Amino acid sequence: MALDFNKFAAKGNEFIKHLATELDYPDDTARAGRVLRAVLHALRDQLTLEESVQLIAQFPMFLKAVYVQSWNPHKEHKRIRRLEEFYNEIRRIDKQTARFDFHKDKDIEKAIRVVFQVLQKYVSTGELKDIKAVLPKDLKPIVNLITIT
Repeated sequence: MALDFNKFAAKGNEFIKHLATELDYPDDTARAGRVLRAVLHALRDQLTLEESVQLIAQFPMFLKAVYVQSWNPHKEHKRIRRLEEFYNEIRRIDKQTARFDFHKDKDIEKAIRVVFQVLQKYVSTGELKDIKAVLPKDLKPIVNLITIT
């Protein structure tokens, strides 16, 4: 079976355009990509290795690539205790562009909500519930942003 990387790229581009539209900046797919990466990486660092593996097993190839970029699954990550720390982690991951991508905490809240709404196309309801279950209770406000339909 031959791999068709053009197909992966096309699906990834379609996904990022849809995400950009849902985030209310339809002409800025670069920003949508940065937001996706920052949210997924901040979340990834709060999940157990087992939960991360179960999550990415459901992802299409283009999302797997975003999720595992620069990932060291054996590295111990600082557990986030407060919502503000989680927001700061997203900003840290986004680096210099965070000032542009996330003006206010409301921008981060919206990003989390929209990313998970769009991911529901690929991730089962059961897996999203599992993610909610393993997040620290101190991050309950984040959990509440993840609506499961």
